[in-house]
Amino acid sequence: MHRADVDLLDCNRTYWVPIVIAPCSDWAAAPGCHPGDRFLVDRHTLRAQRDEISAFATRLSCLSWIMRHRVELNRALPRATVCAVRLDRWLLGLE
Repeated sequence: MHRADVDLLDCNRTYWVPIVIAPCSDWAAAPGCHPGDRFLVDRHTLRAQRDEISAFATRLSCLSWIMRHRVELNRALPRATVCAVRLDRWLLGLE
């Protein structure tokens, strides 16, 4: 789902997304970024990005996905920790 389509989500449900925070300037996974920049993790490409939402229905399913792909995520997103956060809090800048 594209970020512009977030209004199509059911507002009575909580969605969880894998996110990552840039550990340094010009991070290899997001050239040109600044330390602390927040990114969603695309579940298909394992890349840091801001526009495509790869939402999970539960925190457990999001964490399970992160654990199943931890080796690939460590390679694709060096020096960063992938976390599961609520989509609404991420969109508001609270996570």
